[in-house]
Amino acid sequence: MTVRMLHTCLRVMDLEKSIKFYKDAFGLIVTSEKDFPEQKFTLVYLSNEHGGYEIELTYNYDVEKPYEIGNGFSHLAVGAADIEELREKHISLGYEVTPLKGLPGQPPRYYFVTDPDGYRVEVIRNN
Repeated sequence: MTVRMLHTCLRVMDLEKSIKFYKDAFGLIVTSEKDFPEQKFTLVYLSNEHGGYEIELTYNYDVEKPYEIGNGFSHLAVGAADIEELREKHISLGYEVTPLKGLPGQPPRYYFVTDPDGYRVEVIRNN
């Protein structure tokens, strides 16, 4: 049996702010948007030009306080060739960004950037 990864759902407080983050931070584009006013929620899917895997942003109309991310979820991950340049871009955009990190005994090859809802995205150097 073959399975294909489709998307990861993130519940967000401010849909436009989250769309802007993923567009500006990673160059993602909106691939589809579905509004369900009777059920009071909107789904927005984002991906890059390669497609195949999406981030689903779910906006529920009546949520009044931020979602609790919990202690089981850790982060999303993306790969990039020049993580130093991308990290500087994220810093210049005013995002919360960690220092470059490496596994014990290895040179730095990743860092984390935090989205508007507190979800962390690990940016890993492509090999």
